[in-house]
Order: sequence, then structure tokens, then C-alpha cells
Amino acid sequence: MSRYSILWADDEIDLLKPYIVFLEQKGYDVTPVPSGSDALDKVEQFNYDVVFLDEMMSGMTGLETLAKIKQIKPTLPVVMITKSEEEQIMEDAIGSKIADYLIKPINPKQILLSVKKLLDNKRLVSEKTNLSYQQDFRHLAMQYSDDIDFNEWAEIYKKLVYWELELDKSADKSMEEVFEMQKSDANNKFSRFIDENYEDWMSKDTVDKPVMSHNLMRKKVLPLIQEDAPLFFILIDNFRYDQWRVMEEVISGTFITESEETYYSILPTATSYARNAIFSGMTPYDMSKFHPDLWVNDEGDNEDGLNKNEEEFLRRFLDKNRRNTKFSYNKIITNSHGKALNENFNNLLKNDLNCVVYNFVDMLSHARTDMTVIKELAPDESAYRSITRSWIEHSPLLEFLNKIAESGSRVIITTDHGMVRVRNPKRIVGDRNVNTNLRYKQGKNLNLSDKSDHIIEVRKPANFGLPSPNVSTSYFFTTDDYFFAYPNNFNHYVNHYKDTFQHGGVSLEEIIIPFVYLKPR
Repeated sequence: MSRYSILWADDEIDLLKPYIVFLEQKGYDVTPVPSGSDALDKVEQFNYDVVFLDEMMSGMTGLETLAKIKQIKPTLPVVMITKSEEEQIMEDAIGSKIADYLIKPINPKQILLSVKKLLDNKRLVSEKTNLSYQQDFRHLAMQYSDDIDFNEWAEIYKKLVYWELELDKSADKSMEEVFEMQKSDANNKFSRFIDENYEDWMSKDTVDKPVMSHNLMRKKVLPLIQEDAPLFFILIDNFRYDQWRVMEEVISGTFITESEETYYSILPTATSYARNAIFSGMTPYDMSKFHPDLWVNDEGDNEDGLNKNEEEFLRRFLDKNRRNTKFSYNKIITNSHGKALNENFNNLLKNDLNCVVYNFVDMLSHARTDMTVIKELAPDESAYRSITRSWIEHSPLLEFLNKIAESGSRVIITTDHGMVRVRNPKRIVGDRNVNTNLRYKQGKNLNLSDKSDHIIEVRKPANFGLPSPNVSTSYFFTTDDYFFAYPNNFNHYVNHYKDTFQHGGVSLEEIIIPFVYLKPR
């Protein structure tokens, strides 16, 4: 590895010889100069990794030199060294984008620490992150190999997300493949767990089961509704736990996380089923039975038609629970919708409950399937999180959240389901009325043309809380990172959809999703 180079400007540079020798013994090249103007000459002629700058130099001051250095090389890290502890000087230096701030008298170890923070930070953090993950790898593997419950699976998934985000920040990508194998293994075992327990969870007699889509409002939202204290319920469609972690960083200066939980999406983990289950407080089977005027079957290309009656489902749910709740329901599909909602914000404060559904993330994930540009921008999980962050930072949602914070109101951030990057196809045969979702199929005469591994097959839909439009209706769910493809034109179909983000099936990413309660700072 090449030696790092340091430029050090101080009008008493001769007195700093012991510090310079110390740094050189540690493997750094140090160029000493006695003034700010000399420092500027060097910066224009040579490339340095970091600059140490005395603030109280005669002639051109440190702050003046700093400003000119930033004009020449904006990304060059500068460490300001000063005798003064005046707050104004500190604020000026910080405002001028210094990398570090040291107050005299300094010692050699302070200087070394500052250099390492700036120049060796990524390497040291990467080494520590990879080592820590290696140490936790076996512990995690042992956890999900045991007979564990839904709460423990949620904690394992959160731990996997933690390591995914930490390894994502690491410059050393040597552990990425190991992590991907571990997440795949965990998903495989989680899918078996769902296959073994889901039917029991749908039984009304089962006590030990997770909070799920159809009881989320009753168990988690209704208890938070108060008179004269508006509650904002924001549902971001297709929003995973790792994406919440990204969002949390963006809004951390505005909100305090009062509680961060997860809940389980129902099957299918698709907007048309899970979101209606949330607002109706019912399973899809009960919705079709008790609200046939609102329920729309998702045969063929009719999946999106299921999402037209959410507001009425919510109205009936509140009436059924004898809640005289003044509420609003808004679905944000375009930027103009979001801006219009922000302009109407003061009127929302008159309600007890304000439900807002944001469809932007869902649109982004589906756009990725069809738009070459988005595919290029988001080829993997890390890039997809980056796009999500950019959307949050520049969407009307952030302005909406800021308005909520300014009003002193409370807010819930959640979703209806997550999504998973699909890589492996499963051949399936069905008639023309089979729905188009890639992760689950519902219809008559469904048959797999290859092995049934990585599939959950449901021949008795009512036992899974699912409706049966026909006597012979069945449901097939893909697990892990698999997706359905038809034998006709198979290779073209697979190449088009492989490595896209889909939902509807069974995976940690789709089922275990965030429910976060926030209060303004």
C-alpha cells in the first residue's frame, strides 16, 4: 500500500519537528510549510491526502487558507489546529467543511488519531465489520437452526438486515458472498417455518401467533387514536425493513422513534390482499364473505382492481368497532397528489386519524421490471436502497413528515408487504384466468412442470384465510428467491424478470415488515 501524504502549514513549523518525525515513523510522508500562501502553492502543484492547518498564522489566516483550499480542491480533507476555544471560530471552521478540529496543546497521539480517522477509517471499519460478522455468523446460523417462534424469526431478520447494512458500508466486500449464502439459508428455513405454522395462525383458536395484516389496525392502531391529538398513519407500499432503516436516518433529526416493531404480512404478500386486510381488519376470505360488494377477485390482470375500496373498508371497520373516529384517507400515486395533500395539511389536523398510502416505492419496483434505465440504476440491493433514500429525500413525503413534526402530531410509518430480488424460475402451467403476479398464482388447474421444492401449495384456501372464486381454486406461493414462469417463451420470460424485485410470495423480506411509532423532537 502506498504511503499517505500530509501537508502541514504552521508559522511555527520548526517547533513541530517532533510531531513530523513521529508521523514519518508511522509511515506517513509529511510536507511542512510555514504559511498559508505556501500551502496554497503546494496544493496547486501536488496531491495530498490531508492538510493540517494552523488557524492563527501570520499573514493569511487558517480560515482564509481553508476557504481557498476548498476552492482549489473541494474534497481535500483539512484539519484545523488552533489555540482558541472561541465558539465563533469553531463554527466558522465547521461551516467551511473542515474534516476535524484540534485545540492546542496537542500531542502526537491526537494527531495520529485524526489522521487514522480520515485516511484509514474505511479500512479499519471494514476490517472490524468483517471480523465482527464472522464472529456472529455461527451464532446466527445456530439460532435459525433451532425450533424458534415468530418473535425470534423477527429478531433474526432484523439482525440480518443490520449486518447487510454494515457490510454494505464496508470497503472490503470479501464477506458479501458469505452473507448472501447465510441470508438464503435463513430464508429457506423461514419458508419451512411459514409452511408449518401459517394455517394454524389463520385459525381463530390459535393464541400464540404474530400480529398480522388483518389484526394490525385493531391491535396496534386503534389504541393510539385519541381525541384532539391527530394520529397520522402512513403506509408506504412495498417498503421493507432495510428501507425503513434508510428512512430513519433521513428523518432522525425531526422525529424520535417511540417504538420500532415488526409484524407479519398475510399471504399473498401482495398489495391487493395485504393492504385490504389492513384497512378492513379481515382476512381475504372474510372480506369476500361479508363484503362481497367491495371484494374483487384477482383473476387474470385484475390484481389492481382490489385496491379501489380501501377507504370504504376502513369506514366499515371503524363502524364495526364502534369508533366515532373522524378520519381521512388519501392515496398518493403522483408527485402532484403529494403536493396537493401538503397544501391541505391544516385541514387534516381536524381529524382523529389520517391514513395516507404512498405508492411511490411500489411504482419504483414495478418500473424497475420494465425500464432499462432503472434496471441499470438498481442492479442490486445496495443500489435499490440508495434509490429509495433519494426518493424519500426529494419526495413530497418528506415535506409532509416535516409538517407533521411542526404540528406536534404523532405518526405511524408502516407498509403492507416487502419485496425480494428474484433469481430462479419455476415452471407453472395454468389457464388464461390465472393472475399475473410472479410470486404467487391463484386459479384453477394449476400445475408445476418441475419439482415442487421452493413452493407452498394451498389446495384448501379457506384454511389459509383465502377466498375460492371457484370450487377447484388453489394457490401456489414461491419461496426464497424463486418466481413463476410459463413454459411458453420460457427463456425470454426468465431473462426479462430475473434480478427484479417482486412480491407476493414467502420470504423474510416480504413477510416481516416494519411498524414504527414516531413523535416529533
